[in-house]
Amino acid sequence: MPVPDFIIALRDRIGHDPLWLPGITAVVLRDDHVLLVRRSDNGTWSPVTGIVDPGEHPAVTAVREVAEETGVVCTLEELVWVNVGEPVVHVNGDRAQYLDHTFRCSYVEGDAHPADDESSEVAWFPLTDLPPMKPLLVERIATAVHHTGPVRLD
Repeated sequence: MPVPDFIIALRDRIGHDPLWLPGITAVVLRDDHVLLVRRSDNGTWSPVTGIVDPGEHPAVTAVREVAEETGVVCTLEELVWVNVGEPVVHVNGDRAQYLDHTFRCSYVEGDAHPADDESSEVAWFPLTDLPPMKPLLVERIATAVHHTGPVRLD
């Protein structure tokens, strides 16, 4: 997965020490289907995720990441969940923890395809027939689909 330049600069200074990073999950819906990507780094299916660039609003990040990774244009409906993920150790030894902003998004246009090297596949899946995914990602999709009321904060 491409690492943003600002993280590369930080890693030059701190090595593999933990980084606290803001991130997004964009759950893009089209009728009763959800847009998923197969990550090229580990082969798992996921909604579109990404790291918020310095000074960038997470909502802007969500729309940008969907376009960059899938070629799909989407619009934001709402922020549905803000949560803290578990600490992770990436394949290169870098440690991080993410403050995730999960957005429900609507498809506008575009043919879904791997638009960069972050994904090996991009596809629309029926909400009733998702591929195997980490439980937290399934929960993010379910929260986006069924959310009403105030933003979920946990």
